[in-house]
Amino acid sequence: MIQRLLPALSLIVLFVALSIASPHFLTKTNLSSVVRQTAVINIMALGMTMVIIAGGIDLSVGAILAMGGLLGTMAMERGYPIGAGVAIGILAGLFWGFANGFLTTRLGIAPFIVTLGTLGIVRGLALIISNGLPVHKIPQQFSYLGEGNLLGVPFVLWILVACAAITHFLLEYTRLGRYAFAIGSNPEAAFYSGIPVAFHTTAVYAICGMLTGLAGMIEASRLMTGQPTAGQGYELQVIAAVVIGGGSLRGGEGSVIGTLIGAFIMGLLSNGSDLLGISPYLQQAIIGAVIILAVTVDELRKRKLSAS
Repeated sequence: MIQRLLPALSLIVLFVALSIASPHFLTKTNLSSVVRQTAVINIMALGMTMVIIAGGIDLSVGAILAMGGLLGTMAMERGYPIGAGVAIGILAGLFWGFANGFLTTRLGIAPFIVTLGTLGIVRGLALIISNGLPVHKIPQQFSYLGEGNLLGVPFVLWILVACAAITHFLLEYTRLGRYAFAIGSNPEAAFYSGIPVAFHTTAVYAICGMLTGLAGMIEASRLMTGQPTAGQGYELQVIAAVVIGGGSLRGGEGSVIGTLIGAFIMGLLSNGSDLLGISPYLQQAIIGAVIILAVTVDELRKRKLSAS
């Protein structure tokens, strides 16, 4: 029970510590900035939660984010409406997520290898399509997606809440969610019990890609540019958010609430490091250490359960 509450307790302790350590932390401007910065990782992490629960992993999410943001902004640059540009970015993410799931299930290749390969393919294609140059000619109204407010609250927070609610519903109240947990716990048993493993595995990868495409458009809106190099290193932060929140890299475990907590812990660590003048290089080391710690705690818990 204590181990399940540990992420939430860690978030509270971190929040209080930063409030004491920096007078700038509790300002409205800073907290709003934390929400906007964390929303991108949070939305990507919701999709990654489903993939990890189903026993998979996706190392290509950073590249898919870049591709989605790039294609969406290129569409707007060519005169398409903002809504159409956002839809194109989301569909691009959906396509590559589906490709990851299809290759993983149909070719029988480990998801680590497949998504490592698509990471390089998608990143390379993004650079080829853009000639390595960012897209700048974007309608000013597009900035509302990432920087606007609705009822005094960052608009991206409303999007995050909606995505979290839908993901929670899918995991807890639909056949897809039940099958994802079953596949992640024991794929062979799931297959022999009649679950269409390939179909549902592909579905969770497609959903992950779709959410990553949306995150790519939010990132492009915040920067007001489509960057072919965007999202580098994001896969590490996304996986860390899921693992810190209680997701197991062995599959079969994870939750939306846990992932949200894990992502906000990552966001506060990054924001607090900036406020306290900690080197961004050290931040990367801290993220890596936190991943190892979270996985170690999960392994020890499972060994204790199996021993008992």
